[in-house]
Amino acid sequence: MNLDIPEGKDPIAYVWGEMVPGIGVAAANFSLAVYSHTTLGLREFEAARLRIAQINGCMFCMDWRTEREGERVEEGFLDAVTQWRTTDAFDDRARLAAEYAERYALDHHGLDEEFWSRMTVHYSQVEIAELSMCIGSWLAFGRLNHVLGLDAMCVLPKF
Repeated sequence: MNLDIPEGKDPIAYVWGEMVPGIGVAAANFSLAVYSHTTLGLREFEAARLRIAQINGCMFCMDWRTEREGERVEEGFLDAVTQWRTTDAFDDRARLAAEYAERYALDHHGLDEEFWSRMTVHYSQVEIAELSMCIGSWLAFGRLNHVLGLDAMCVLPKF
């Protein structure tokens, strides 16, 4: 479905801010908080975020790269996320972040003791809670943008 966006309006700002301001503004603030207040490293953050983007099919999200203090993940990182099981581009934390994102989105009932045993070797409980909130945000909002066709209307800013 593609929503009708008035001429000259930014699709995301219009839908999230004007169409449903009581919900959209709060959702946008949560989405922004994930980026502004994360304590997770850039590589594990992006591994999880991009895996959710792939699962959602959100074009905008797959094209976006989070920047921190002038740093971004390397070119080809998206391909590494696709191959998270076998890539040598990931350390254990990035690999687990991609795995957790995938299982959170596709098989959350299958998150078993074996998985949690591996996860807690590399992540604290605080980091797991934070990563879970990030993944939940990306899953919900990236999927919303894709389902409503907003991802096809949005243009990434030029850097």
